[in-house]
Amino acid sequence: MENALVSTQYTFKNQKGFYRGKVRDVYNINDNVLVMVACDRISAFDVVLKRAIPFKGQVLNQIAAHFLDMASAIVPTWKVASPDENVTIGAFCQPYKVEMVIRGYLSGHAWREYKAGKRIICGVTMPDGLRENDRFPEPILTPTIKASEGHDEDISREEIIKQGLVSEEEYVQLEDYTRKLYQMGTDAAAKQNLILVDTKYEFGNKDGQIMLIDEIHTPDSSRYFYKDTYEDIQAKDQQQRQLSKEFVRQWLIENGFQGLDGQVQPEMSDDFVNMVTQRYIELYEHITGNPFIKGNYAEMEQRIERNVNAYLAGQ
Repeated sequence: MENALVSTQYTFKNQKGFYRGKVRDVYNINDNVLVMVACDRISAFDVVLKRAIPFKGQVLNQIAAHFLDMASAIVPTWKVASPDENVTIGAFCQPYKVEMVIRGYLSGHAWREYKAGKRIICGVTMPDGLRENDRFPEPILTPTIKASEGHDEDISREEIIKQGLVSEEEYVQLEDYTRKLYQMGTDAAAKQNLILVDTKYEFGNKDGQIMLIDEIHTPDSSRYFYKDTYEDIQAKDQQQRQLSKEFVRQWLIENGFQGLDGQVQPEMSDDFVNMVTQRYIELYEHITGNPFIKGNYAEMEQRIERNVNAYLAGQ
């Protein structure tokens, strides 16, 4: 087995705070910039799993950097630098409490709700007669709010505005950015023989300006199908070939775990962990069109610290 970067614990100059997310370690530098270290932790059903996935952090960080650069033509982004394979440094923003989820196809959570008989999700009506992974007539927005603990919760546009989570004017802008970013991702995926099935975007506000934050179009936040085989597989009513984290969720479901109280995480074998690593690398190479160059785990924590310090010293 390869090594894995499970967590970090640095003290950078002018550091004011530290936060450990599900998969990232985030350092607040003087309320000015955030240093976001992508570790190899993996989460599913809003639970961090016991085993880390080698190279997952590097894959996520480099895919996100690739698309954040592309997205800057549509919306201001928080990213200012990527001084290390596992690090993005960006503007310190006040995050909106809403995650903008957009779905072009009936998959994942939406399919599980649909299969259970629901036809309205986040205030949006889904047509009758759809099968798993069918394309929606138009992409639908299914926002969520971050719960203080546990699973994110579906919420409608009307409820977001009613609760004052986002003003109506801001929400209209978030919707517009979301649809344009999804179209950008869809076009980029198509060039690589992929379909961007669904994804989510997070936004923040800095000095009155809406900014795209966090990661975008990675296998943790997005689902991809292979474009050239999609129609044939749907016609045969078979499971789509996909590049996403959904196969990990399915493996957990098959082994009796969906993050619910009382459920015990199944143990991931070395072979399964290696397979997950290869799936992440495969997505990186497919979606970017570039070969993946594995970072060196020898003295990785020291390398990250050195590269971040060098960047901060130059500011």
